[in-house]
Amino acid sequence: MTNVQLLILFFILGAITFAQRLSFIALFGRTDVPVWLIRVLRFVPPAVLCAIIFPDVFLINGALVLAPSNYRLIAAALAVAVALITRNVFVTIATGMVTLWGLTLFTA
Repeated sequence: MTNVQLLILFFILGAITFAQRLSFIALFGRTDVPVWLIRVLRFVPPAVLCAIIFPDVFLINGALVLAPSNYRLIAAALAVAVALITRNVFVTIATGMVTLWGLTLFTA
């Protein structure tokens, strides 16, 4: 694929993404959104986040691993505990990252 083709592809994909997002803004900006739809849409971001994160935390080479050898699971559990205690996103992310790095570096 040449640079020009790649640039055209990026432009087309960007236009599609823009049109998709604009359609929701235009639709919901002109009509009253039903209460049930607002309640349903409230669960979309956490569901998407779980769908992205859970496979990386619980699966190693496609297999479910709930053993202490799964460092990502340990780091995620500690990060969840810190999130519940501190309610601070930065501290939660830092705790998870430092835990994962430490377990990976010092137990390898």
